[in-house]
Amino acid sequence: MTPIVETSTPPNTPTPIGPYNHIAKIGTFITIGGTAGVNPATGQLAGDDVFSQTAQILDSFKVMLESVNSDLQHVVHINIFLQNMSDFDEMNRAYISKMGDHRPARTVIGVRELPKPGVLLTMNLTAVTRE
Repeated sequence: MTPIVETSTPPNTPTPIGPYNHIAKIGTFITIGGTAGVNPATGQLAGDDVFSQTAQILDSFKVMLESVNSDLQHVVHINIFLQNMSDFDEMNRAYISKMGDHRPARTVIGVRELPKPGVLLTMNLTAVTRE
């Protein structure tokens, strides 16, 4: 039997800006595509600083992961696409405040621009379910 890839964008998460869903899940394996720091209630950026945007992305990840029986403690790897490496410390400050002691593998990549105006970083991740 061929495994089925389930895709979804749960309520209370940012609306994708293109033809995709945020989550793809196959069995216990989860991927979440590029997510910006957009407040899902307003559709606007959570703030004009990297701390606010990072915190919002991780809050959105939490909601997304909960919708597929997972949580931030089950994240395996995070990619961070950061426009300004001078924001690295502030991004890390927000990251630590949301991730606690869990330290999954991580890659930080400097990028020149991102699709949504005002966005200072995006993140994507891989995770597994709680089972």
